[in-house]
Amino acid sequence: MIPDRIVRYLQSRLVPFARRWHTRAVSAQDLAESLHVSGFRVAKTVAVEVDGRLWIATIPAPARLDLDLVREALGANEVRLAKESEFAGRFPDCEVGAEPPFGQLYGLPVLVDQSLDQEDPLLMRAGSHEETVELSFDNLRALEKPIVAPISRVPEMPSLDRREETRIRSGVPVSITDRHAP
Repeated sequence: MIPDRIVRYLQSRLVPFARRWHTRAVSAQDLAESLHVSGFRVAKTVAVEVDGRLWIATIPAPARLDLDLVREALGANEVRLAKESEFAGRFPDCEVGAEPPFGQLYGLPVLVDQSLDQEDPLLMRAGSHEETVELSFDNLRALEKPIVAPISRVPEMPSLDRREETRIRSGVPVSITDRHAP
C-alpha cells in the first residue's frame, strides 16, 4: 500500500495520478511484467552519492545507470551508487527497494533520464512492492523540477532484428521460438 504521506504529497500539489495494484514485484522488470507493460514505461529509482550528497536517479527499468553520464550531467567529481544503509533511513515509510522518485518529499535532489520523456504515462514505485503510481512525465517534471539528462544505457540485446526490438520495446514478449521462426 502506498504510504499516506506520498498520497497527500501528490494530492496537495494537485498532481493527477492513478494507483495501480499488482502482484508483489520486487524488481522493476518484474513490476513491468506484472502490469503487462513495457519496462521502458516503468521508472525505477537508484540512490547515488554525488560529491558526498545523496541523490535520486530515475531511469527506465531495463536500463542501467551510467555513473560517468551522471558525473557529466551534474559536473561532479565523485559519483557512486549509494549503499542501502546510507539511504533506507531517508524513506522510513517505504519498503526497502520501493523508494519513489519524489525527492522533494524526502529532501533529496532528483535526476531523471531523458528517455523517460518519451514514455507516457510512467509507472513508478511509491513506497510499496504491491501498488504503483501512474503519472505523466510532465507532471513528474513539474512536481520535482529534476535535472533531465541522458544518464543510463540499455544493455545491448544480442542480434535482434528491427521487428523483434520493436516488439520488446512495446512490451510484447519474444520467445526463443519466435527468434527462429521464418
